[in-house]
Amino acid sequence: MVQKNEDLYVLIITGLSGAGKSQAVNCLEDIGYYCVDNMPPALLNKFVELSIQSEGKVDKVALVADVRGGEFFNDLSQALAELKESCIPFEILFLEASNEVLVRRFKESRRRHPLSENRNLLNAIKLERDMLEELRGQAGVVVDTSNLSPRELKDKLQQHFKQHEKDGFIVHLLSFGYKSGIPLDSDIVIDVRFLTNPFYDPVMRNMTGEDQPVINYVLDSPVTKSFTRRFLNLLKFLIPHYVKEGKTSLTVSIGCTGGQHRSVALTDYIGRQLRKMGYNVMVRHRDIAKYKVEE
Repeated sequence: MVQKNEDLYVLIITGLSGAGKSQAVNCLEDIGYYCVDNMPPALLNKFVELSIQSEGKVDKVALVADVRGGEFFNDLSQALAELKESCIPFEILFLEASNEVLVRRFKESRRRHPLSENRNLLNAIKLERDMLEELRGQAGVVVDTSNLSPRELKDKLQQHFKQHEKDGFIVHLLSFGYKSGIPLDSDIVIDVRFLTNPFYDPVMRNMTGEDQPVINYVLDSPVTKSFTRRFLNLLKFLIPHYVKEGKTSLTVSIGCTGGQHRSVALTDYIGRQLRKMGYNVMVRHRDIAKYKVEE
């Protein structure tokens, strides 16, 4: 068993092939993590022990373990159980993307999927998703890279892990449009298409939820006021329980039809209110620039 050491922080990076794990490693190296790619799970605890023996020279490590390890990957669950038993602080970062995006990335890069032997690319991706389902459920941070450029992924990870070291639990608020799909990394999804849509007012059609006329239109509605009061109370109830269960972040996705008007205004408002309550909040509008005309 590894000796207990709370000065060492261990991040396990895993997820779907083609979802950006190599980019995540580069990002974390830039903020001071000692990174090892394709770590055999059976060696994980040995590496952690060596890091502890460095006497503070190595205080945060990021280890990539995924299906490239073949049969060795099956040892990961046992390795994580031993790490937990040793009281070593660790977290799992899980990267994923939609099947369509992963297929496109593999075709563009002409790389071979690690599970593609005797099966086509799409079936290999589906098999990998099934194999990783349990591990995804254990992840403290899940990031959907489907709509992120390499630069955006780097910024998101650096903001998260720098902020996590400083302030602890983070609430990620994300606005989105249903016509572009629900974000895969959502913990909570809220559909606000029940609110009156500013799109049908010609004056606001080509505005966004960051423009004051749209903000006033959405937030001044009695229905919106009643909803936001109830939703904030729900978040106040839920967040402490997520923290108690060991999660370090919560992703709340708020969606309208196009992700341009209602969801944007509400996401910004919810973010402001949570900050007033003392929570660390990060806000992103996924689809705000996608449509000049929403519905």
